[in-house]
Amino acid sequence: MKFSINQTELQNAIVIVLKGVSTRSTLPILSGILLEARGDTLTLQATDLELSIQYSVAALVEEEGKAVVPGKLFSEIVKNLPDAAVHVEADEESALVTCDASSFSLKALNYEDFPGFPHVDVKQRISIPFAQFSSMVRRVARVVSKDESRAVLTGVLVTLEEGRLRMVATDSYRMALTDADLPDAPADEFQAVISGSFLSEIASLSLPEATLSLALAENQIVVTCEDTVFINRRIEGNFPNYKQLLPEGFVTRAKVDVDRLVSAVKRASLLGSAEAPVRFDLNTASQTMQLSAATQDVGSAQETIGCEIEGEDVEIAFNYSFVLAGLSAVSTKKVYLEVRSPMDPGILRAEESEDYLYLVMPVRIA
Repeated sequence: MKFSINQTELQNAIVIVLKGVSTRSTLPILSGILLEARGDTLTLQATDLELSIQYSVAALVEEEGKAVVPGKLFSEIVKNLPDAAVHVEADEESALVTCDASSFSLKALNYEDFPGFPHVDVKQRISIPFAQFSSMVRRVARVVSKDESRAVLTGVLVTLEEGRLRMVATDSYRMALTDADLPDAPADEFQAVISGSFLSEIASLSLPEATLSLALAENQIVVTCEDTVFINRRIEGNFPNYKQLLPEGFVTRAKVDVDRLVSAVKRASLLGSAEAPVRFDLNTASQTMQLSAATQDVGSAQETIGCEIEGEDVEIAFNYSFVLAGLSAVSTKKVYLEVRSPMDPGILRAEESEDYLYLVMPVRIA
């Protein structure tokens, strides 16, 4: 195999497929990247047997063939090469990488041992602008659980009903939900629990003008975006019935400036702790929200900010880091805090122009 390609284009390709390279497997072949040169295209593949990634890019192919190179080392070499043409010549035993005055010889892995790229029978498929997909994932993926013992909570529930795409994530202490209209989506109902880390990896790519395709197979999810294909195993299990957590209406609702609220929570949290969270005291008469926190033998803090309040006076307390996480996903200038009682979940809801809701469980007030 022999091909030439620009360093920047090769580096961009490696950055994407490197996400699929295994770092913990006892199988050495899974630490490699498969390079396949055919026609005028170079295709790179990587897999850890759970996640498989394939990326195609134009290249000047002088001799067709395949080779598997050590993924991390190959990435480091290419990243440090000058922005010029990179020449790669490889066989079953070694790979020679040259660029300007630099030359590297790598021991290759046997490409016959590399797992074949999965071929799956797709049952349902939807398309969404990448920018919209990325925005939705960033809002909800930060809420997924890190506890592998409840695998279904490490995923994001993705559903399509009547032309409306929804993503939901929860770690049982808080929940994030976001919607987007997909008027051209097929009528079929689409539902899957997809790994939050997998979705975050895709959302981190820089493809603002692209359109992304999400497709379901029996036990896999296939994501296609331009010349890249990602295949990952769907998470089995029943996602919690999140709809029963959503309160019907509210007793008190405050509309407050997002930036002011974020700053106030951060200041109050300086004297708070996990055991002594931030209290929110909503006063209808004065149209104010007072935030306070105290830690025994350390001190206390309080701050009052003006806001628009309707309903009854109420005092409720939250873990401040959960509140800040929810507010960080709001892109509108104002946010609503909706409360039913001190012991019911609080709802942070973006203004009407944005379909985003964040539910956080309260902390009992001593």
